[in-house]
Amino acid sequence: MNIIKIKDRSELEKKLPSMPWYVEKFINYKLPDLSPSSLLEYVRDYDTFFSWLLAEGLSSAATVKDVPLVDLERLHMDSIDNFKMFLATRKENSNGKTTIARKLSSLRSLFHYLSQIAEDENFYPLLKRNVMAKVEIKRTHKPKDTAAKLEGKLLQESEIAEFIEYVQTGYPVDVAKNKQALYSYELNKVRDVCIISLILNSGLRVSEVFNLNVEDIDLKKKLTYVYRKGKNDDTFKTPVYFRQEAVDCLAAYLEQRQSRYKAPKREKALFLAVANGKKEGERMTKRAIQEMVIKYAKRFGKPYLSVHKLRHSFATDYYLRNDLYKTQEQLGHASPETTQIYAHLTDKTMAEAIDKPSE
Repeated sequence: MNIIKIKDRSELEKKLPSMPWYVEKFINYKLPDLSPSSLLEYVRDYDTFFSWLLAEGLSSAATVKDVPLVDLERLHMDSIDNFKMFLATRKENSNGKTTIARKLSSLRSLFHYLSQIAEDENFYPLLKRNVMAKVEIKRTHKPKDTAAKLEGKLLQESEIAEFIEYVQTGYPVDVAKNKQALYSYELNKVRDVCIISLILNSGLRVSEVFNLNVEDIDLKKKLTYVYRKGKNDDTFKTPVYFRQEAVDCLAAYLEQRQSRYKAPKREKALFLAVANGKKEGERMTKRAIQEMVIKYAKRFGKPYLSVHKLRHSFATDYYLRNDLYKTQEQLGHASPETTQIYAHLTDKTMAEAIDKPSE
């Protein structure tokens, strides 16, 4: 099981006892199909909802764990509307449309299970009335809308190579007068170039990069093996190809990984960092990977770049050379609808290219 799933499963096991018995029953029902990370998000959403019920006096229970099913049956549509308003306007951790839709979808899944699938000892549904069946959850991001938001915020074909080249040679020139920045750069240059090149030549997610182990890389076949998002099979890693352009960067990093980061033999992580005050390298965190990309992106003149936008940049370029279904498989999308983002993005790219003057 990958590092994130182990952590989330542990957190899930800690949180479940504080939930009503029927939530635990639902989570156990879903356990074979969903990852611990997804189930943990469900439980967090339910904790928010039940805590709100108690605060609003919509349940007479003393704690979240004690909220009875009958309190769910008594809910009106007004209650759900008020909950949506609460999510959107609360002072701390207010939510956007996408997050609100996801939280409502979590609730709908629970209510559906209780009213349509789970039964009591007399074979009657556990929940007699399902208010969430009336709630329409609109898709908040259509591929075309997502594409519109990404326009102008991705690396175009030539810029992919330019950005990698900038990290290799341009950044140290820009920070030449900053001794601390230059020292840190020289220490991690090969690793940083490797990470950025790998993402821009494969489209890996930050979680997939974070979870990579040394044994997951096959330079000869130009393959890396990753735990794909949404797949709950912890025994199988999905093979993902990377382009030839990433091979030299990976080879250079692997050659110096041990000598530079002095990781103990038990440390299998591919990408390492040495934390302040420590002598041995350990798995580089997701946050550190994100911050590293942003650091270079700002100096490159594209401060809006992130790991996910590097993934989008690769995907747009890949889609131009392949088709929808190959792109879907390369990126690990569950649905081709998600991959349609790149069809909309490349429509604009092709429109610009036709009028581009010849060099």
